[in-house]
Amino acid sequence: MFFKRLRADINAAKRNDPAARSKFEIWLTYSGVHALSWHRAAAFFYKIKLKLLARIISQMAKFFTGIEIHPAAKIAPGVFIDHGAGVVIGETAEVGEGTVIYQGCTLGGTGKETGKRHPTVGKNCVISAGAKVLGGITVGDCAKVGAGAVVLKDVPPHATVVGVPARVVRIGGSKEGVDLYQEKSDPYAKEICRLRERVFRLESELRKLVGEDAIPLHTPEEEAFLREAREGGSAIKCPESAPDAKQNDKK
Repeated sequence: MFFKRLRADINAAKRNDPAARSKFEIWLTYSGVHALSWHRAAAFFYKIKLKLLARIISQMAKFFTGIEIHPAAKIAPGVFIDHGAGVVIGETAEVGEGTVIYQGCTLGGTGKETGKRHPTVGKNCVISAGAKVLGGITVGDCAKVGAGAVVLKDVPPHATVVGVPARVVRIGGSKEGVDLYQEKSDPYAKEICRLRERVFRLESELRKLVGEDAIPLHTPEEEAFLREAREGGSAIKCPESAPDAKQNDKK
């Protein structure tokens, strides 16, 4: 069984890495294959209740390969960890056959909760460099997680997700059926717009209290805002933030 899984891991590396020249070279030099082999041994000892020995083996694997896999993690044969440096796979994580994981990825939890607290990654997925998949979520079969993405919600099968937090930008290679608003929505920009509009309104009220010349304006944009504010308008082009800003002012 061990050698069968090792062959599946080597074949996955040969299939997914165009730089691989031979299976013998993969077996000798690929840290991802070595880490998975160490993990199979650690998982065996973990199952027979020798958990301390299992943890020692996993930490040795981390020292030699730079890849940390908890002995209780369930990793199917045929997974390929490319480069591998900085990869962390948590205790209750599950990774399906054919999945490719690049360097710097984390399949981790979001806190100190117990039970199923790490992600389940389906078959033939791609977790790109630096991606963080956190919590007891599910990444569907054949899904792709973009580099540097932070995934906090379930990913549907055949979807591509990018960003922080991650959002779906394609399903099956097409944008059809995808909520385009979420692709353009930026929570940080919206919050900045709310704060910016509130500051301008407070400055306008302050100028009315202390006198128009007491607070000099430095930019044409500020002057335009105050001019439109007197007329009941707004110079800030943040239509999404305006209702919230008005509600906050009423509060």
